Amino acid sequence: MAGETYYTDTYAPAERYRWTIGVLLGVGVLVNYFDRVNLSVSHDALVDSFGITPQVFGQLSAAYSWTYAACQLPTGVVLDLFGVRKVTLWSVLIWGIASLAAAFAPGIIFFFAARLLLGIGEAPTFPANAKAVGAWFPAHERSLATALFDGSAKLANAIGVPLLGLLLLEVGWRWSFGFTAVLSFAYMALFALLYREPGRFSMRNVIRTPSIVPGGDAAQIIAPPIPLGQLLRQKKIIGLAIGSGAYNYVFYLLVTWLPTYLAQTQHITLQQSFLYTGVPWLVAAACGFLIGGVLVDTLIRHGYNASTVRRTVLIGGTICGLGIVGAAFAHTVTAALVCITLSIGGLSAASPVIWSLPSFLVPNTSTGKVGGIVNFANQISAILAPIVTGYTVGATHSYTLAFAIPAIYIVIGIASYFVLLGRIEPIDVREALQG
Repeated sequence: MAGETYYTDTYAPAERYRWTIGVLLGVGVLVNYFDRVNLSVSHDALVDSFGITPQVFGQLSAAYSWTYAACQLPTGVVLDLFGVRKVTLWSVLIWGIASLAAAFAPGIIFFFAARLLLGIGEAPTFPANAKAVGAWFPAHERSLATALFDGSAKLANAIGVPLLGLLLLEVGWRWSFGFTAVLSFAYMALFALLYREPGRFSMRNVIRTPSIVPGGDAAQIIAPPIPLGQLLRQKKIIGLAIGSGAYNYVFYLLVTWLPTYLAQTQHITLQQSFLYTGVPWLVAAACGFLIGGVLVDTLIRHGYNASTVRRTVLIGGTICGLGIVGAAFAHTVTAALVCITLSIGGLSAASPVIWSLPSFLVPNTSTGKVGGIVNFANQISAILAPIVTGYTVGATHSYTLAFAIPAIYIVIGIASYFVLLGRIEPIDVREALQG
């Protein structure tokens, strides 16, 4: 393993408990995404209740992302100030209230407001999880730890769409939103019971210096927080944000439109589309966990260059995302599912690498802000994807242009990984602080 560099902390007292934290974060994302997929499942029911058009549904799908995006940069600052536990508890309380409000919405305006509130509540989730993983897990385990919560986003689509879809068909869309509200409050209680800040378990707020042996002792240097403005000037962070935004465009296109796309283009019933929708997401969850998590960490532990391993999975998985184009020309359900599965499966393998990078690029005092920057780029995509898809489908009565647009974005994202992100290694903190 000559020449390999690792960045390690002393995690021994938390050796067992940190995996409890990893699973806890995954459960939170699962519940979190049930709230998000509930809207796509309810498409036809909302059309019947409120008489909305495809364009209005696209705007409604994006409403959540407007406030989610607006809160990202402030959320990163707040996380670095107050920590994961306090911010997450308030976050879950707000998103649970938002789901409950949607269940009782008397009209489209009130429902729209509930989705805006949901975006505020769920905004800290991924930056908080990235910060928690950086604090609780040593460098050589972070891809797997990240895959636990990142894969839950795909698993939520795999099991949430058919589960919530069948629930909706049996008892109506209001009860399905009420069900996710109950799950949210239950998770808040679980998080309050289990999560603690790891200050007494490990060194925090440090720049990790190189150690040749994974898990070995490393010298620690106290690092002050890097100002948000300085982080926004770092090429590596910009490159990461652009590439992540490309991934998230495809993700949110499928989250909000996949059941409707299958029903409309493949001429199947809505109930069938709910069941078929689970297939790509199950594969995506497996790819994220096995490739982006287990494989990455295993190769690094066996001496392969850490930057090369992560870059290979990151770029290779993103290239697979171009499979989305094939779905526009698919004439059978099988062909459509193969193209979509290739796209979201590859992107999902890359996703745990994306979310492990904030804790590699900067010390823990600035991880929340970097997570906020990345997720801000993600949510710009989350806003655009459902709206642009709604307008292009409404105007062209086809998904060809709707699926070509994310392919162009993915090409830009791949270029940003090569040109801006480059080798995966910490930024120069002293240089960043000096501006």
